[in-house]
Amino acid sequence: MLAALGAILFSGKAIVVKFTYEYGVDAVTLIAFRMLFSLPFFAVIALDQARRARRGQLPVLTMSERARVVVLGLLGYYLSSFLDFLGLRYISVGLERLILFLSPTLVLLITAFWLKRPIARRQWVALGLSYAGVVLVFAHDLSQSRSDAIWLGAGFVFGSALTYAVYLIGSGELVKRVGSTRLTAYAMTVSSIACLIQFFVLHPVSGLLQPMGFYGLSVIHATINTVLPVFMIMAAVSRIGAPLAAQLGMLGPVSVLFLAYWFLGEPVTSWQLAGTGLVLAGVFALTGGRRAPLKEAKTGSASA
Repeated sequence: MLAALGAILFSGKAIVVKFTYEYGVDAVTLIAFRMLFSLPFFAVIALDQARRARRGQLPVLTMSERARVVVLGLLGYYLSSFLDFLGLRYISVGLERLILFLSPTLVLLITAFWLKRPIARRQWVALGLSYAGVVLVFAHDLSQSRSDAIWLGAGFVFGSALTYAVYLIGSGELVKRVGSTRLTAYAMTVSSIACLIQFFVLHPVSGLLQPMGFYGLSVIHATINTVLPVFMIMAAVSRIGAPLAAQLGMLGPVSVLFLAYWFLGEPVTSWQLAGTGLVLAGVFALTGGRRAPLKEAKTGSASA
């Protein structure tokens, strides 16, 4: 229940982003307010983890590990989220979620070409199914909207999936020593600070003054769609393990189709259902393996 609901809440953030864009803000403002309201939660956890490390209850991070945490926070939660929010300006929620769900396949491809690990036949089939599903929905959206906007938005979201895949690979060894809770708290704190710095560099302080509705949506985005599902999925992993939690995370792309129909009026077409089915079949086949890189991808796919 925790894994399924966490995946649905994570996916639902795209709905909130679409509503927030109606206030005429840009992606910089949107992500800054998300991080502003979520920062206190992650900062409290980060401070508690640091206090436990000083007491000898947790390993003390070396300077190299601290630098890696900063880089991973900037890559996995700052840049990846920023590209995702940029893309949501131009494409449908359903297509955005499907492209993000390609992160496990990107982990596989990067490890294959970078770390020279061979790809099994079953994994090639999984890759083919996943990308065929995205192409199907992409082609459908191209026929319904301006092609330049679709290409631009899909490019931003694919960049988001790619940077998150690199984050997953980079965090694989570090999370074994640091722990998932500690790494997430540190990385999210770094990301939040970076987002706020970006906001104040690009916007005047008066940009903090927004309509009450914008504040309300930002609080929902920060708590219900960010902080709450993070801890729900962590709790789920501790109870049922990462593989099953990640497979339950496949409810995300399915649920967002119907959430987008309900809240945004986006149509649920046979093309979208077929594309979603192909992507889910591919990811399910991919996460059925036992190789270490895929296990890391499974954990990440649930939280993307």
